[in-house]
Amino acid sequence: MRAIPLTVTALAAALLLTACGGGGSKSGDKNSSGCEIGGVSVQIGSASVAPKAGDTGEIPVSITNQSKPCTLDHFAGVSLNTGKAKTDVPALNGAKAQQLKLAKGDSASFTISYVRGEAGGKNSLAVKSVNITLPGATASRSFPWSYGPVATQPGGTGPNASVSAFQQVGD
Repeated sequence: MRAIPLTVTALAAALLLTACGGGGSKSGDKNSSGCEIGGVSVQIGSASVAPKAGDTGEIPVSITNQSKPCTLDHFAGVSLNTGKAKTDVPALNGAKAQQLKLAKGDSASFTISYVRGEAGGKNSLAVKSVNITLPGATASRSFPWSYGPVATQPGGTGPNASVSAFQQVGD
């Protein structure tokens, strides 16, 4: 007799738990949508440029919301353009994306880290520009690349560079 009430109670508890949202779901928030270039400003800040081949440089990128509330939910898309080809920059190994909601006037930032390559080297990319796309959007913003050549990964499998997760700026 007792097995039926316990089973029903356990089943009800399981259903109740599965009804709770996954935390990262965008569907529950009707007041904001994904941030898009045009609704936010994107700027590259003062870089810590890698001075010679093998050194690491960091380029901060800031995003300021200038319109209705929006959400950044993943990593920024970053590609390096050599004029002949575009190469995607992967997320920093081990970095975890967080969902950030930006009200009008709020800012977030991320960092592009890279290893400088040897000028004219076969294991280097002669980058001319960097393209930035926000998560879930298709529009991109291009900036000139003035930080020197970028080394390729060992084995030539892409740029020796990475993109950090978004961080909230300010309070």
